[in-house]
Amino acid sequence: MQPPSRRTFLAFGLITLTTACTGTDGTDAATKAPAPDPDAPVRLRAVAATDTLLSAYDALLGVPGARTDLLQPLRAETAQHRAALAQGIPAAPTSGTATPSATPSTTTLTPTALAALERQTAQSHLADLDAARPPLARLLASIAAANARHATAIGAPPDQPDPATTPAPSATAPGTALPALQQALSAEHAAVYGYGVVGAHLPDDQQRADARTYYAAHQAQRDAWQRLLTTLGTTPTPAAGGYQLPFPVTDAPTATKLAAHLETRLTTVYADLVADLPTPHRRTAATALRDCTLRAHHWGAPTTPFPGVPDPAPTPAVTPS
Repeated sequence: MQPPSRRTFLAFGLITLTTACTGTDGTDAATKAPAPDPDAPVRLRAVAATDTLLSAYDALLGVPGARTDLLQPLRAETAQHRAALAQGIPAAPTSGTATPSATPSTTTLTPTALAALERQTAQSHLADLDAARPPLARLLASIAAANARHATAIGAPPDQPDPATTPAPSATAPGTALPALQQALSAEHAAVYGYGVVGAHLPDDQQRADARTYYAAHQAQRDAWQRLLTTLGTTPTPAAGGYQLPFPVTDAPTATKLAAHLETRLTTVYADLVADLPTPHRRTAATALRDCTLRAHHWGAPTTPFPGVPDPAPTPAVTPS
């Protein structure tokens, strides 16, 4: 896992300042007892769900003829998820401790069942977004996005937004979240512009059809952030008159490279937004993170166990010209 972004360090800095009030060694000044970690219950639930998933991978890998070339890398990423979630939990149990009743047997486990379990694990992480402090919420959303990518890689159809579980924007976001919302809106403005360039350089085939679909999705997300900011009494950041592309786009290969770049950049924006937004809106940002992760994978972007969370090497962004 690559180093966390500067925003993550700032978030952990706030936690450090809070706990420092009880003692310089992280203990209560009066009793010298370790300060309880409010995220511990969430971490324990996430670790348990990930252990069940790891056991399922092990069971399927033990089936003759299993696609080890596909499953082994996905299992390795899942083990990295487990290690990140277990940080700070004293004597966290080792992986692969799920009970037999929690994991399908080797006689019933199939790739389809494993993909369903990946999605189930993602949903369990998302269900705890509101109970986690911002840095852990950001990690949970990132891992849930990776779970969705795993399910798609195994062979399940792509996830679709669920209006029943994705909260609609409302006027409850505090003023401290406004800069993050404006940043997300600016990133969507750039994505809409970038997809216009992408579509113009793709042949009239399925790739161009996909680009049109994703272009419309980014328009819809842009409009959603504009409505939310307007509801909050803030003027939405307008789109720039033009944008400087990070590299020349002259043909289909460079067009797909730009699409992958746009989606990858947005995963970082939305992972940070999960941490910045209050609990009613975290699920909305996490859904956007998942969708960008799947689109980046579709365009051939390099995969990462933690979409949006690693701090990538500096790359040129699409900026106003």
